[in-house]
Amino acid sequence: MAKKTKVEVEEPQSNHEEVHVEQVEKPVAKKQEPKNSWEIKDRVYYLIGNKKPLSRMIRSANIYWFDEEQGYERELKYCENQKTCFVDEMKGDQRLSHVIFRNGALHVPRNKQTLQKLLSLYHPDRKTMYYEWQPVVEAENQLDWLEFEVDALNAARNLDIDMVEAVMRVEVGSAVSNMSSKELKRDLLLYAKKNPKLFLELVTDENVQLRNFGIKATELGIIKLSSDQRTFNWGSNDRKLMTVPFDEHPYSALAAWFKTDEGMEIYSNIEKRLKN
Repeated sequence: MAKKTKVEVEEPQSNHEEVHVEQVEKPVAKKQEPKNSWEIKDRVYYLIGNKKPLSRMIRSANIYWFDEEQGYERELKYCENQKTCFVDEMKGDQRLSHVIFRNGALHVPRNKQTLQKLLSLYHPDRKTMYYEWQPVVEAENQLDWLEFEVDALNAARNLDIDMVEAVMRVEVGSAVSNMSSKELKRDLLLYAKKNPKLFLELVTDENVQLRNFGIKATELGIIKLSSDQRTFNWGSNDRKLMTVPFDEHPYSALAAWFKTDEGMEIYSNIEKRLKN
């Protein structure tokens, strides 16, 4: 009897399976960890305020910092013989050390990393009792202020007299009516130098000029503001022009009303009277 031979036929793999194998074997790029932004350097801390006591000690124990990642408050303590300020990470004896400001300042050298991190990152009194001096940040702030000052002074030089009066009325009130143009220009430049950011905001606020327009019209008797500061009327016949909304400044409300269809007609009428 003839012996049967078993023949195994290898089935070809589908294209789908081949692609799948290649995808599995393809190496996966490792995710790069973010660089540590903490810089090892000497740091200086100053007490907030003008007072510079001979010595001022701040808390170095019994303080806590909430750890967002861990989800609980962690106790902090400064011990010179420990490599961390977190009590739950300390090993061995804990020799508590004091943190003392001398003449309002505390210089911490670069080798005191535990104390630096406690003061710069975790201490609850940072930014309220003391701050870290950062020369780069301070230089940036000074540069921003100087640029504001230059922009404000340039803008002040180019303002027309009506806008000068409008801006200065915000600062000195009705006294601008008795000031000469030279006095107004002088005080405007001083104001721009002293408060450059606020000055630039006022110059670009169209309501400032509209408020000044309304005040001038009231001072000249073209319109009248009632004694309760709730209503504006024509000065000639007491005809009601508008009612001031509750809790709004009357001239701010008037400036907004000048932008409405009815208010624009009244504005044009007042403008012609001011020119006469």
